[in-house]
Amino acid sequence: MLGRYFARFDESPTNKVRINGQYMKEYWGEGSNRARNWQRYDLGGSTKLSFEEGVDSYVPYAGPLADGVQTTLYKVKSTMCNCGALSIPELQQKAKLTVVSSTRTPPPTSSTADKI
Repeated sequence: MLGRYFARFDESPTNKVRINGQYMKEYWGEGSNRARNWQRYDLGGSTKLSFEEGVDSYVPYAGPLADGVQTTLYKVKSTMCNCGALSIPELQQKAKLTVVSSTRTPPPTSSTADKI
C-alpha cells in the first residue's frame, strides 16, 4: 500500500521525466491494466481484466529514498508529539482522525478507527 510513496524516489525502477518544468516519476498501481499486462498475475486463463482497480499516473520526484524516509520519520515523530504519544500503542489510543480534505467523506466508525 506504499507503492505511490516509494515510486517517487531514485531507487524506483521508472524513469525520471520533466513535465511542465517539474521532475516526475511514472507510477502505476498493482490493480491497473499496465501492471496486469506484465503477466505477474494468474488470471485463471482469462486474458481480460474484469475491471481496473489501480491508477496509472505520475508522482512528483523526491530524490534519494534515505532522505525521504528520514523526512517521513520526522513527520511521524512530530505527529506523535502533537498527540502526546511516546509510542505507537499510545498514539493508537490518543489519536483522533479529522477529515481535512475538501472531498466529503463520512467519519470513520469506531471499529474502523480502532484498527488504525
